[in-house]
Amino acid sequence: MEVTFDAIQIGATYQSNGRTITETDIVNFAGLSGDFNPLHMDEKWVHENTQYPSRIAHGLLIHSVGEGLAVPEMGEWKILAFLETQRRMVKPVMPGDRIAQNYTVTNKTPSSKNPNRGVVEVSVSITNADGEIVQEGYNKYLIGGSK
Repeated sequence: MEVTFDAIQIGATYQSNGRTITETDIVNFAGLSGDFNPLHMDEKWVHENTQYPSRIAHGLLIHSVGEGLAVPEMGEWKILAFLETQRRMVKPVMPGDRIAQNYTVTNKTPSSKNPNRGVVEVSVSITNADGEIVQEGYNKYLIGGSK
């Protein structure tokens, strides 16, 4: 059953299942994105040049994995378009860290052309296994209405 614009409630919260970030994720993302910065790829360089205990995952990798984590309730939303996203990288994610994505519906704006559908904004935070926020921001979706 699709969840339409009118059924989504401001203040509703959702949490994804968790997922552990692996060395393979980081290497594969570097190959896909072309981002081979030593911060992500060179353990020795990280030890010599940063305060981090190991190389860190790409911020956009964490953003992408967060978006891919399953939230069954939101998977039923009648999403017509993913309109906008923004993230602030708060803490690094290391290989072996487990992350989860959390959503809160913060705003709904009906379409001026068709008030049966509209834009839904959700605040997003990605947390690690200790419950610390590693990224935060928002997403905006265009949500369809009932026929």
